[in-house]
Amino acid sequence: MRRCLITLVLALTALAALSSAAKDAVAQTQQPQLLPLKPPPAAPIKPYPAVAATPPQPYGDPSFQDFHKQLLDVAAHKDRAGLAKLVVAKDFFWIQDKDLADKSKSGIDNLAKAIGLDDKDGSGWDVVTGFANDPTATDLPDHKSVICSPADPNIDAKAFEALGAATQTDPSEWGYPLKDGTEVRSAPQPNAPVIEKLGLNLVRVLPDTAPPSDAGQPAFLHVATPSGKAGFIAMDSIAPLGGDEMCYAKEAGAWKIAGYFGGASQ
Repeated sequence: MRRCLITLVLALTALAALSSAAKDAVAQTQQPQLLPLKPPPAAPIKPYPAVAATPPQPYGDPSFQDFHKQLLDVAAHKDRAGLAKLVVAKDFFWIQDKDLADKSKSGIDNLAKAIGLDDKDGSGWDVVTGFANDPTATDLPDHKSVICSPADPNIDAKAFEALGAATQTDPSEWGYPLKDGTEVRSAPQPNAPVIEKLGLNLVRVLPDTAPPSDAGQPAFLHVATPSGKAGFIAMDSIAPLGGDEMCYAKEAGAWKIAGYFGGASQ
């Protein structure tokens, strides 16, 4: 399903911390350190065909956008009790390869586990904020009373398949700009020179993206453009293909969070 790029920097930072902790543990126990496996090399950067990706439109129900404003408010205050009121009390679903929701627990407890809401770094609340900032949604197949967000862009499936074959990449390495003319900069800095502007086409996200060195700096993604240039774009200017989705349904006439696709591994 759909990943949340807004959590990528947090995830990379957490992985770095875990790696450091693991090294300390090895040193303390004086255990021999195994050589890490090398990740597979990234596909070379070269020009690729521009495949159109039309961003999805906001969901048409005004009450859905009002509901998102409520979500943003409870997320800003980290109000767990307030969030609980915006989640279905029962029948919450949490889908990975199967439904992981504990039906003996409340909807908020299942949601909290799925997104790491109780993590001390606050990353779970960032997930809520990210979904609340996305106005798009689409019907869940075979569940017309349920919608899931974010919605997918309009892409020619055959053209995308050919693009993956030509570039030796998989769908997880691609995203799409949220607006025409997204600026690509020479460095991960907001004042770095603009080297290119993106159209509404798929763009390749490179695997060496790292969190900003200064916590006060905005996050950027390292990308390869269709022309074959490598540069950086603001993380909030692009959406991923695939990844986590949050689902919603109306309960007694009011929108509620009804389920989640993806989430923490078990």
